[in-house]
Amino acid sequence: MSTVDVVERVRKRLAAAGGAVDPATVAEAVRAEAGGVVGHADVLDALHRLDHEFTGAGPLEPLLRNESTTDVLVTGPGQVWVDGPDGLRRTDVTFPDEDAVRRLAQRLAMAAGRRLDDASPYVDGWLPGSGPHGRIRLHAVLPPIAADGTCLSLRVLRPASHDLETLVRLGTLDIEIADLVRQLVVNRVAFLVSGATGSGKTTLLAALLGGVPETERIVAIEDAGELQPDHPQFVRLVARPSNVEGAGAVTVRELVREALRMRPDRLVVGEVRGAEVCELLAALNTGHDGGAGTVHANSPAEIPARLEALGALGGLSREALHSQLAAAVRVILHMRRKADGTRHLAEIAVLHHPGARVQPIPAWRDGTWLAAEADLQELAFR
Repeated sequence: MSTVDVVERVRKRLAAAGGAVDPATVAEAVRAEAGGVVGHADVLDALHRLDHEFTGAGPLEPLLRNESTTDVLVTGPGQVWVDGPDGLRRTDVTFPDEDAVRRLAQRLAMAAGRRLDDASPYVDGWLPGSGPHGRIRLHAVLPPIAADGTCLSLRVLRPASHDLETLVRLGTLDIEIADLVRQLVVNRVAFLVSGATGSGKTTLLAALLGGVPETERIVAIEDAGELQPDHPQFVRLVARPSNVEGAGAVTVRELVREALRMRPDRLVVGEVRGAEVCELLAALNTGHDGGAGTVHANSPAEIPARLEALGALGGLSREALHSQLAAAVRVILHMRRKADGTRHLAEIAVLHHPGARVQPIPAWRDGTWLAAEADLQELAFR
């Protein structure tokens, strides 16, 4: 009897038995199914395979435990990719077959409280707990929607806890700009951090929040609890998705409203991605100076259009959005990820309101001072 046969028989035995699966249960099932027919080495191999089958993220677990990993992507049994500081690269991790990938995706979906099967062939959720490798966002798609086989994506969201001094050492920004943005925070200038996925927006935001005076209370609303600034008065509210029955969701928009009742000195939205932009801008216009958030955009120039689209989801007209934005936010800090994987502050823009619409005017870009330099310096060092 081959190791593969033993694994398959043990899998069926455990499935039929039901209940919790732990190492002792697996070992007992292997001994029962092997029946002395296979050698000790084969039994150990079977245990190793089944450990991958029933615990953690299976063969992907070592990749997730690597502190430099940001994403693990599976596009087939022999196509496992990892993203990190060196960019996207293929690994030598493989699965026995397509069924193994599908089983792992379905097991992780179940752990996330989601359904993944032929009737519901895609899933988006969070794996429970934080574990040693940060919180993990799960996305999976089954065939035939994924034409070439099950696709599994795991995004590792590690706590953002660096301070500005650390970011200077890492080359994210230089000392001069670090002093400037620190002063923006002290002067309660509301700002947004923009950039693409994985550009370091949340890391920069956390570092800046660490510079808020200790006498001020920060209330942050997030979709995934990434922000962990070094601040004694930091309160985090985390949104909750619906359960498998489609009930129990708590949205970021709802949490923004609740945060306003928690006596915040600074209101922060970890990522502005929906109708919550309406509540955030309204709050920043009603006495909550110094608020902040992040937003996906390829450049500061695209921020107004991006916020227009989000505001429309909440019933805010273009004119109202620009009027609120002009009074609420003053500065855009734009992050960019280089081809070598490093992240840096690439541009700072000041929001102007010369007419009916807000316009971001560049003040600094990649070490060069530009048109709105005087306005930025006045905001920082007034």
